[in-house]
Amino acid sequence: MDTSHSQEAVRKQVRGYIVVFVALMALTIITVGISYLHLSVGPAVALALFVASIKASLVASYFMHLISERKIIYGTLILTGLFLLLLLFLPVSHFFDHPGG
Repeated sequence: MDTSHSQEAVRKQVRGYIVVFVALMALTIITVGISYLHLSVGPAVALALFVASIKASLVASYFMHLISERKIIYGTLILTGLFLLLLLFLPVSHFFDHPGG
């Protein structure tokens, strides 16, 4: 068994984890920065959800090892995301419903 190859593979994987960690820290700082922009509630929530979804995809892809999974996992993940969007916008559709016309 060639241990130098294994050590290099581990170093490469650790380097990837460090890059993802730094990206998560930067996105957390961006989220805090968004709170200081004093945006109205709608745009602030939309921006925060956008940043949170990027952070969640990084965590799921790298720390939960979904980046190396089969395509069925991605299909299931996309379907779950679509249902999440449906459930998020279902209450919003109530405000756009104008009875009588």
